[in-house]
Order: sequence, then C-alpha cells, then structure tokens
Amino acid sequence: MSEEDFERTWLKKFSRCLGEIAGEEIRKEIMKGSEGLSVNSSREKVITWSKEAMEKMDSLVDEKKRIDIVTSCACQYPTANLHEIRKTYEKTKDIDVVHRMLQEQFVSFLKNGLRLNHELTEDIVNRGWGSAGIKKGTTIIATKIPKSGYLLEYVKESDPEKKRALYCHCPRVREAIKTGTTISPTYCYCGAGFYKGIWEYILQRPVEVEVLESVLQGDEVCKIAIYLSPDEKGNNLH
Repeated sequence: MSEEDFERTWLKKFSRCLGEIAGEEIRKEIMKGSEGLSVNSSREKVITWSKEAMEKMDSLVDEKKRIDIVTSCACQYPTANLHEIRKTYEKTKDIDVVHRMLQEQFVSFLKNGLRLNHELTEDIVNRGWGSAGIKKGTTIIATKIPKSGYLLEYVKESDPEKKRALYCHCPRVREAIKTGTTISPTYCYCGAGFYKGIWEYILQRPVEVEVLESVLQGDEVCKIAIYLSPDEKGNNLH
C-alpha cells in the first residue's frame, strides 16, 4: 500500500469505527481538521492532527472502546495465507499446531519473500520477532519485525533513535519519532490490531490484545500480547 493510499484508507476506517463505536458526535469532534489530509499534506500537519486526535479520543472515549476503535484500523494479514491454518484449527483445535504453522510461514517469508540470508533469518527468529510470536500458555507475545523496506538499513544502523524511526511500519510514527513528537500510546493499538486479526481469523472468536512496548513510547521494539483466553488478560507479562 502506498503512503497516499494509507492516509486515505486509514482515515476512512478511523472515521467509520469512531462513528460505530463512540457515536456520531464524538466522531465529528475527533475528526475535525482531518479534511483534506493526504500524502500531499505536510508531515507536520499530519502528525499534529494525529497527536490531537488521539488526545481527544483519550479524553472522550473509555479505554475498551478506544482499543476497539484503533485495532479496527489496522492493516490486515492476508486471509488467503491463513486459510489452511484456520482449517487445521477447525479439525484439531490445537493451538500449538497452528502456531507452528504460522511460524513456518513467517520463516518462509523471510527466506523466500525478503530473500534474507541464513544468518539474518536466524537472528530474527532467535529474537522472537515476527507474526507468529512466542507462545506462553494461551498467550502469544509478538514482537514486530522492523519494517521490511528498512530492515537491512535498520540492522546496519547503530544510533538508537534512528533505529526506532526505521523500525515502525507506520509512516506517521516514523515521522513523529524523527521530529521528537509524542503521540498517545493509544495509537499503537493500530499495530496490535494486526495480530488480533490473525488470531481471530484462525480461531473464529474474539481475542484481546495489549501493547506491552512500542518505539513510539521510547522502547526499542513493539511488543504485543495476544490473549487467546479472556482470563489471561491482566497477568503480568512485561
């Protein structure tokens, strides 16, 4: 997806979800100033609006609804790539099996999609990065891989701030980090929604997510907990 498509698509999803979950009055208030935002808008204008929109939402909408809204704006894993995994779960009801399948698919993506060498592939896998994450009981701890387009540059970079700016998949966050702009951690639930979508498609039931770490908040990586059992959320997994 181009950044132009990203801006238009994301704003449309955000507006729709605000209206459906928080109501039309709140939607209008939070979306003020977004009219006309596009790839042609100054990055400063886009980042400033994003910061203010999250602050408004934090003050006007309760936490559960905020998470529901922002996770619904996430880019989604291709469901065609999850179809066989979902079918396997329907037959076996074995989360360990489907988790291994998801990990195998991720490793194949590194080798055949990104064409990474064996050493870098092993390093990424050993760090526990990627779409499959690390399974702990009925919880998945997923650490995002750095944005693939900047992955090699990220690996070579030694400056922590520059690495954080290269890491994030979101163009808004990359710009915010470069300019030292602080945006509410609520925004990072957009990234968490990517993993929520994966597991809800596989399991065909709701799951909960929690942002444990994010580069937007000064961490080195973005780490998400996916609670496959509702009772798991709230345990200390940091």
